[in-house]
Amino acid sequence: MARLRFLLPIFALLALFPAAAHAEKPNEQALYQDGPEGRYLLDGDWLFRLDPTDQGIKQRWMRSTSKSGWNTVEVPNVWNLGDPSNESMAGGVGWYRKDFELPNADSALEWAFRFESVNYRTRVWLNGKPIGENTGAYIPFEIEAADAVKRRGTNRLVVRVDSKRLDRDFPPARTNADGVPSGGWWNYSGIQREVYLKKLDTVDFQTVTVRPELSCGTCDATVRMDLDLRNVTRDGQRVTVTGKFGDRNVRLGTKTLGPDGIASFTDSIRVADPRLWSPQTPNLYDVSFTVRVDGEKVAGYQLHSGIRSIKVSQGRLFLNGAPLNVRGFGLHEESKADGFAITNERREELVNLTREAGGTVLRTHYPFHPYTHELADRLGLLIWSEIPVYSVSTAVLKEPSVRRLAVAELERMIGAHQNHPSVMVWSIGNELSSQPGPVQVAYINAAAKFAKEMDPTRPVGIAVAAYPSSLCQAQEYKALDVLGFNNYFGWYPGPSGQIFDRTKLSGYLDAVRACYPNQALMVTEFGAEANREGPIEEKGTWAFQQEWINYQMTVMNSKPWLSGVLYWTLNEFWVRPGWEGGNPRPAAPVHQKGLVSYDGVKKPAFFDIQRWFKATPQFGPPPPAA
Repeated sequence: MARLRFLLPIFALLALFPAAAHAEKPNEQALYQDGPEGRYLLDGDWLFRLDPTDQGIKQRWMRSTSKSGWNTVEVPNVWNLGDPSNESMAGGVGWYRKDFELPNADSALEWAFRFESVNYRTRVWLNGKPIGENTGAYIPFEIEAADAVKRRGTNRLVVRVDSKRLDRDFPPARTNADGVPSGGWWNYSGIQREVYLKKLDTVDFQTVTVRPELSCGTCDATVRMDLDLRNVTRDGQRVTVTGKFGDRNVRLGTKTLGPDGIASFTDSIRVADPRLWSPQTPNLYDVSFTVRVDGEKVAGYQLHSGIRSIKVSQGRLFLNGAPLNVRGFGLHEESKADGFAITNERREELVNLTREAGGTVLRTHYPFHPYTHELADRLGLLIWSEIPVYSVSTAVLKEPSVRRLAVAELERMIGAHQNHPSVMVWSIGNELSSQPGPVQVAYINAAAKFAKEMDPTRPVGIAVAAYPSSLCQAQEYKALDVLGFNNYFGWYPGPSGQIFDRTKLSGYLDAVRACYPNQALMVTEFGAEANREGPIEEKGTWAFQQEWINYQMTVMNSKPWLSGVLYWTLNEFWVRPGWEGGNPRPAAPVHQKGLVSYDGVKKPAFFDIQRWFKATPQFGPPPPAA
């Protein structure tokens, strides 16, 4: 059945669809490879209903057996797709329901649910019993079924989603003087990414880290493997863990885990003359782990590792000892057809467009889907990986609890994606106050310290608005390795008109280099809106966008010390009601700086960027042999 797409008037549309759902046994499959064995995709038909007056809990919808009022959808699903109203942007409450049977009724097995992304507050019931909740989006979370699961017969999973975001959320929600809500990008409501039923046989993988360390581009590598396993049974278990890295066998040891106990398993190997991962040669090693109890396999895990080093030295970013001057794109994992509930085919399309245009870097304001990371690993793309700590006001960031939540968000992102060689930078935020005071400095220092302790093999960065009035913040940013500057000289006027004149860009960049001589510097955004034919002098025309891009690229290409330049954005996406984006003839809520239109048409400037990017030597020569 085609995914249900909600358009206005939504209540009238819902009434047209009969409710239908039946219990089924899910198949063992996943939309991405890396991860534990025993994942069962909960796809097919779900039931959905809106809760506009928030009466579902009072009326006990989590225990409902009737299908009245429920309508059939497919998950992933966003219920406000195509609705550009203020109410849609502000968010609401919706309920999802899935009936299923366990694929295996063995009483020795435990089960959990894995949600890849739900926006934003999630409460979950199984067979009428509450089993867990979560706050946040874009990062996976898991909830165990525990004693609520039925071994035989129909299980009913009910998920309440509250997409109303607050000023303390990531990204924060705000409302302007005209009552128009905002929040960085469109607030798509619902279960945005897929859901899995996860089999737990004796143990659960709590963390799996495979960390290659490379001292130089011609050195041998050390690969450290760290696993934390939890015993999910009520009895003590003696557990043995073995693995493979490429064709090398590894033994991580045998330990006894008490009931619900956690134990760490560690091993490291030396890899002589490693096949290095890079965008030119994205070599990957197959990695697997096997857990046995009394000689019998109870669990397995697989991933793909790339041996490479990414470091900052003397103000440049180096990959495997060679300097970088990369080119790439910001993008949103979105489509006109599905909003944020996109398929792997759409992810492949975005990655292929990036490569077609000569890009080697991907960036968005939240963690990518795991399949996007796997594509980047296989195809040789780098990722600026960022948490959605976007435009959080200093007054909110002042609260210690908000700063702790932001660092927790960083921890979850690193935990989810640290095994991917494609990740080149952990970014702790975007466009916080351009003049950081003690509050922001406290957050920067805490986040940078935590990221380097959790993953010492990658640099830590932030993206900031490029304003001359806040040019030099050397002390405030000293804990960071990489600084990204969002450059809109000649497009937006900026505060007091300070970036109105595009000819000031070159001098600004030179001053930035002088201020931050030891940090790697990148332009993390530059872009101009375009949606029509018209004269080159008129903002919003194809011709203006082309000429503006060509000027910008001429200036930025003259700065050999830059480690990279990223265009914002590859694809058009929804922002908020009333969005103008500097375009005198906007098409709200669509952000039209994208080089590919919302309907999938390449703008003329796509080919200008392609010409510039493909002509740029993005990777320095490899280091000389030892």
